[in-house]
Amino acid sequence: MNMHIDQAKRILAANDRGGYTVPTDRLYPFQWNWDSAFVAMGFVLYDIDRAYRELERLVEGQWADGMIPHIVFHAPSETYFPGPNVWRTEHTIPTSGITQPPVFAIALRKLHEAAGKRGEARTLPLYEAALKWHRWWYSARDPDGTGLVALLHPWESGSDNSPAWDIALARVPVTTDTPVIRKDTGHVDADMRPRDEDYRRFIHLVDTYAACGWEPARQWEKAPFKVAEIQTTAILLKAGEDLEHLARLFGRTEDAIEIAAFNNRTRKAMMAQWRPELSRFVSRDLISGKDVEAATQAGFIPLLSLDLDKQVANALVSEMKAWSKDLKVAFPTTKPGIAGWEPKRYWRGPAWAIINWLLIDGLKRNGHADVAEELRKTTIAAIETEGFAEYFDPVTGEGCGGLGFSWTAAAYLWLERGRVLA
Repeated sequence: MNMHIDQAKRILAANDRGGYTVPTDRLYPFQWNWDSAFVAMGFVLYDIDRAYRELERLVEGQWADGMIPHIVFHAPSETYFPGPNVWRTEHTIPTSGITQPPVFAIALRKLHEAAGKRGEARTLPLYEAALKWHRWWYSARDPDGTGLVALLHPWESGSDNSPAWDIALARVPVTTDTPVIRKDTGHVDADMRPRDEDYRRFIHLVDTYAACGWEPARQWEKAPFKVAEIQTTAILLKAGEDLEHLARLFGRTEDAIEIAAFNNRTRKAMMAQWRPELSRFVSRDLISGKDVEAATQAGFIPLLSLDLDKQVANALVSEMKAWSKDLKVAFPTTKPGIAGWEPKRYWRGPAWAIINWLLIDGLKRNGHADVAEELRKTTIAAIETEGFAEYFDPVTGEGCGGLGFSWTAAAYLWLERGRVLA
């Protein structure tokens, strides 16, 4: 047996806190939303029951309005900021007040397909939760019915301090009602983490929304940061495809029609964000009304959920190849060499196994299986050489950030089998 497979399973076991998995010890001591969805897809390859449990524990944090928050604080920990006292949310279990990319339904379809008919009793309540969250996205984060969903906090993207936010975030004040007590830099080199100024802006946003009582319409009105985001929308569309599939499977015809309408609207809206002169898709800053032209991985994630014209897919792939040239590990989360490029700092350059996983799936979907295979191999090699790091410096290949990382272990298990989220 491949010893790395063994090691990946050991990491998932070590990060298990009783049916939910922390991303890594100390740095992230709670349950994170999109992390857990990726982790569930890792578990499903060898422990279907545990895979279901991961999603069931996540849904314990779901709000009455349907939102599944980005953090569920199942048990207290002093090693992370901001904790429940900063979020000031009213849910039965303490949670954060914002969300994260909706990988949940993508994972749920995988779990159901692995479990077959006998999984139905566990799939159905999770399907209901996923549909409720899906509706929340369209009502709370696209109240004008554009088809693109907006983020009100950079953390909702999962790509926390991406250069994509620099312009929009610069308009957010650095004043906070809450003292900013960084814990992350005690666990990881500060050069790999967001800067203090970014953190003050992140917390200013939390204070603003807590003052709105976390009510979506009030937050929408008061938000000093509002970006219709292409990566999250692309993931939402893939989730929508998988939800529609489950709805039809369970004979939920009305649900299927409703979901299909969301999907169609989003498909059209995403295509309108294609910029041939940039050879990628762009997000839109809803406050300035301008395109977000920052060169980041988000511009390629629509491969995941759109069936693109050959010309568009080829242009995306050529651009991806140009970004990856001479790198030890693809795919960089920022275009190498531009002003915002920092190959070791969190989302400002490093390669992430889960982003590669989404890109690999999108490349296969759009007829570029060879490029997908190349990316799969480079990701596997990085992990086998450097271990299960949070992310990798694309220039040196060095593993950075948190170590013994759950979603890297899950991605390894999935990609090592030559299988992808197809």
